[in-house]
Amino acid sequence: MEPAFLRAAVLPPPRDGEPPREGHPWGLPAIAALQGDGLALDPAVTFLVGENGSGKSTLVEAIAVAAGMNPEGGSSNFGFATREEPIPLGDAIRLTRGVRRPRTDFFLRAESLFNAGSYLDRMTREDPTGRAALASYGGISLHEQSHGESFLAVILNRFGPDGLYVLDEPEAALSAQNCLTLIRRMHELVQDGSQFLIATHSPLLLAYPGAAIYELSPDGAARVDYDDAAPVRLTRAFLRAPERFLGELLDADRD
Repeated sequence: MEPAFLRAAVLPPPRDGEPPREGHPWGLPAIAALQGDGLALDPAVTFLVGENGSGKSTLVEAIAVAAGMNPEGGSSNFGFATREEPIPLGDAIRLTRGVRRPRTDFFLRAESLFNAGSYLDRMTREDPTGRAALASYGGISLHEQSHGESFLAVILNRFGPDGLYVLDEPEAALSAQNCLTLIRRMHELVQDGSQFLIATHSPLLLAYPGAAIYELSPDGAARVDYDDAAPVRLTRAFLRAPERFLGELLDADRD
């Protein structure tokens, strides 16, 4: 396995004159995982799991920003912005880098892929050669495909060897079958020297062999095995006896 591009994400103490670290995101328990030695990142694949509001998306966004990527999605070369809010955690994080540098990068988030597609379309209209801007995305506008198809088009066409890729809940755009397609593509890219950081709820994606899984909770962040990850335990419990599971759940609601 190739050495990691990013070995850890660390949150150093505030500098003199820095504004107080109060409110969101500083109040998230998971932010404590970045203090001290920081959050160690696997050279191949690191997953962040946890309930809504635990800080998964906040962390991957901040790490993507610290690595130089567009906070709304895209590579370090994407210049679009639809919001003016700063990303204070991304500015504060310090990344422990390896000896290698990525040849390419991309921050892929389901919620803002529409904006990234619009940016590519605008670049295409401004390009006198026609559709050159879309060549790395399969040659078809992301707006001319379904959400899941456009998501896969980025993964299958834009992602390449020796890349650093940050994904925020990719399963939100993908069917179960296409989650498996993503796993296969991830494996090809890992073998070609790429590194992934992924926030997810998907037990399918979490099954990627050898990945580091961190579970974010009110207690902070802890590394867990696949079988102990909350999405895996809950899904297995449901599939073992869905009727009983739903019966207990709905009876409890009536109570």
